[in-house]
Amino acid sequence: MTTVHRLLDDAFAGVEPSPEVQDLKEEIRANLEARAAELQAGGASPDDAARRAFDELGDVGALVADAQADVVAETGGAPRTALQEAFVAARQHRVRPKPRFVLGVVLASLVLVALVALCLLAALDVLALPGVVVAALLLTASSAAGFVVGSSLSQETTTNHPVPSRRAGGYYLATGLAVFGLLLAGFTLLGTFEAWGYVVSAGLLVVGGVVFTMLGVTQTNRKKAWVRDVARAQASGHHYDRFDHDPAAAARFGVYTVVIWLVAFVVFVVLGVTVGWAWSWLTFVVALAVMMLVLARMLFRSTEEQQKK
Repeated sequence: MTTVHRLLDDAFAGVEPSPEVQDLKEEIRANLEARAAELQAGGASPDDAARRAFDELGDVGALVADAQADVVAETGGAPRTALQEAFVAARQHRVRPKPRFVLGVVLASLVLVALVALCLLAALDVLALPGVVVAALLLTASSAAGFVVGSSLSQETTTNHPVPSRRAGGYYLATGLAVFGLLLAGFTLLGTFEAWGYVVSAGLLVVGGVVFTMLGVTQTNRKKAWVRDVARAQASGHHYDRFDHDPAAAARFGVYTVVIWLVAFVVFVVLGVTVGWAWSWLTFVVALAVMMLVLARMLFRSTEEQQKK
């Protein structure tokens, strides 16, 4: 239950990590998850059930304050450096990868490598495979790559909360489209497919890039509370992430990116028909450069500019 984890991490934000504090946190987590499961069984949504269970628990802040006071008393109030805080917090909050996830990622990676190797053998005339079969194998390999990315993002890690299943599916789709586009372009260059392969691969790359951009600019902060605390302690203060502070700027960048890549795709097709496909790929190089410049201009702003505004 991701909402329970988030609420609990926020409640314990800033608390000095210790075995006693961690035991208290895990005890509260177990109670919250049990109560939230009961509320869900009664018809409440997962988020509502988690929040209601958290509210019913009472003053969590008092429990946290008591735990923090005990830790201070035991340590004599000796402060830790930011690096020590990060090390202790990472050790206390460590999340081990699930065996099923590790096995799935390894198998998907092996499938990806094996299928691309088969297609390479076909492109080098070592194996006799029709173009349709090669395309199907490349599509399957791209799906395996998407599975690795989507499955990885849907897992809880020591520093990050998992992304929701629908958003993980979006990353799966975007990765599959982008990888399929790259593979299709590469095997078209090797002579497996005709010139139409460039057009299709360009379209796939554009769509995949747009999906990646939209997912990126709408992604909320996945960092756990203890990671945010360490980051604030170590922050230099020279720059800040504008997209975190200005959602409108993130939305504008998403729109700019869509326009840039749509125009690039149209120019790519026109140049491919008129000048030649070998040179038309420069369109995407220019588009990428323009997008990076727009990103650099919009994402960061110096502290002086922030103060003037």
